[in-house]
Amino acid sequence: MTLIVPRPPATAGERLRWTVADSLTIASRTFSRLKAQPMEIVSFLVFPIMMTVLFGYVFGSAIKLPAGGDYRSYLMPGIFMQVMAMTATAAATAVAEDMERGIIDRFRAQPIARGAVLIGRSVADLSMHLLSLTSMVAAALLLAGWRAHGTPAQTAAAFGLLALFGFAMIWVGTYIGLYVKSGAQADAATFGWLFPMTFLANTFVPTEGLPVWLKPIADWNPMSATVAAIRQLFGNPTSASRAWPLQHPITASLAWSLLILVVFVPLAVHRYRSTTR
Repeated sequence: MTLIVPRPPATAGERLRWTVADSLTIASRTFSRLKAQPMEIVSFLVFPIMMTVLFGYVFGSAIKLPAGGDYRSYLMPGIFMQVMAMTATAAATAVAEDMERGIIDRFRAQPIARGAVLIGRSVADLSMHLLSLTSMVAAALLLAGWRAHGTPAQTAAAFGLLALFGFAMIWVGTYIGLYVKSGAQADAATFGWLFPMTFLANTFVPTEGLPVWLKPIADWNPMSATVAAIRQLFGNPTSASRAWPLQHPITASLAWSLLILVVFVPLAVHRYRSTTR
């Protein structure tokens, strides 16, 4: 029996089409796996609703904004960001588990585009978290009384920034997942710093009340810029911080997300190509 190996594409256009096709195949593989684990899909849908109810009603009944305004309207953009930030933990755990089971090594041995495995996984992870975000937005509208007061274009831009930030965080998690030895280690290596960072920002409260030594860290946290940007685009209450990222949040959010992608996409691809287990 003769094994026929497909000829590698010769032109840039062929390589691009090859990469896109293989990436979609890898993404569909991830979706197929979820069909066999429906409880994972349920968790993506239920957890955001629990977060909305918990923070919206428990925190919403106890915290007042210094400048006034509805706290739930201030809070919900922060919760939206937190959901997208946690894509890093999910991506790191999934990649580490695939590495541990040897699935990534089997993909690497196949005649597929080199970056397709990571790109396909990233697209699939982003799709699932956008589904989770949709569930949270529905819960915010129905249960927390949150509303977007911006124009349709501004609202779409806000969700676009959230998707871009989530995609950037997925690549951070992917890079970490390629380094650790197991899914448990991946969870610890991301959640241990990521969850506190979502609080060390303007996610739940304005940064103006933080200690002097801590405030600059929160102001320049990429998560603060993203939250401030989507609050501005949604027309929800914003803070009065004079820090540059919070005075120009849309620009700062775009810059942070693109910088994270520029740094971590090449790092993750290089690690994927050079690592064996």
